[in-house]
Amino acid sequence: MKKPSMGWMGLLAVLGFVGAAKSQMGMHMGPPNFHGVWNPVIGKGAVYEMQTQDRGKTSMEISVVGKESVEGKEGYWVQTTIDNAEMGGQMVMKSLAVMTQDEVVFSKLIMQMPGRPPMEMSQMMQRGRANSHADIRGDAQDVGSETITVPAGTFVCERYKAKDGGDVWVAKDVPPWGMVKYQGKDTTMVLTKVVTDAKDKIVGTPQPFNPMNMMQQHPQ
Repeated sequence: MKKPSMGWMGLLAVLGFVGAAKSQMGMHMGPPNFHGVWNPVIGKGAVYEMQTQDRGKTSMEISVVGKESVEGKEGYWVQTTIDNAEMGGQMVMKSLAVMTQDEVVFSKLIMQMPGRPPMEMSQMMQRGRANSHADIRGDAQDVGSETITVPAGTFVCERYKAKDGGDVWVAKDVPPWGMVKYQGKDTTMVLTKVVTDAKDKIVGTPQPFNPMNMMQQHPQ
């Protein structure tokens, strides 16, 4: 027996979850716009429990899984993995990040859903890219040092009040952004694990984006 795939609806649900945090964390189609201090290290990253008022909780991993030169500049492949039960597994997004002045500029978005080939979705990223400020210290209020305990352990952090009104706790030994905790009006993100052996989870050759492929049926 076959049933309609939840691929497309699952994708919308995940992007809806991420989009629910847009006003707080600056999310876009592509990797999330983290508050913190950009410090990419290949093979390292962080796992967060993310909670919004209307979507509940989910797990999200942000890791650096590769390196590539972009017009003479050093670029890093940043991988975002989001758990989603509706799709029966994890959605993986991988984007190339390049440091430009005081911003981290993302491009070359690749996305893969469970049981599907990876898709090249760079054309769907917003114009100007889903940029992130490289260093929160330049445009946020430093509230002072605090030692906080989260599921990943106890960290000595510097606490910042971001322009969006959220509070961010940053520790230098949590790549790639240093973020240990974020508390916004409708969104909370808490570090649950520091990743030291991150691997590229994209499997197969990326195909041109075709929404009809997500509507295909699969065995029950």
